Amino acid sequence: MENRGGPVVVLLVVRRSLDTADEAELVRRTATGDRHAFDELYRRTSPWLAVRLRRRCADDDVVADVMQETYLAVWRAAGDFAGSAASGSAVGWLWTIAANRLVDAFRRRARQQQAPVPAATTAPAAEDEVMAGRVGQELEQALLTLPPDVRQVLRAMVLDGLSVRETSLLLGVPEGTVKSRARRARIALREALS
Repeated sequence: MENRGGPVVVLLVVRRSLDTADEAELVRRTATGDRHAFDELYRRTSPWLAVRLRRRCADDDVVADVMQETYLAVWRAAGDFAGSAASGSAVGWLWTIAANRLVDAFRRRARQQQAPVPAATTAPAAEDEVMAGRVGQELEQALLTLPPDVRQVLRAMVLDGLSVRETSLLLGVPEGTVKSRARRARIALREALS
């Protein structure tokens, strides 16, 4: 018997099965290396993902880079989503990846925009060095007394220079939680250092 449809028939069958698959199924198929499933996932999700990213970042180059990094991560990590028992929403998983990549892009931009600190032309006074060492030790001890979740918020907002929203995205907690943890950190540090 002669096969008259050949690859075209197979492609149509694959296309129809992808049209009926939800995003979670497309991710699971992507995990097996199914390029058609990945293409379909991209076709369905990239428009809304780009819109969501543009609401948070006006720089089209950054958005384009984040989109590329996100879908590369999806291709590489689809097995992580597909392998978890409580996978949740594939679209939520995709947004989490994109949000983390956007925060990474904000961090890179902040590091690049920081001007180098000019070298001091005079040596600091001995009193200043002693005081800085003492305050530094006290601050270090005070930081160690903070709960880990509060330290994470402090690290993101103070050391990394992230906003409340960026910290919320990075840590995967609501903005109100970030604000309350930052407040707890300030109060605890003030008490420890006074």
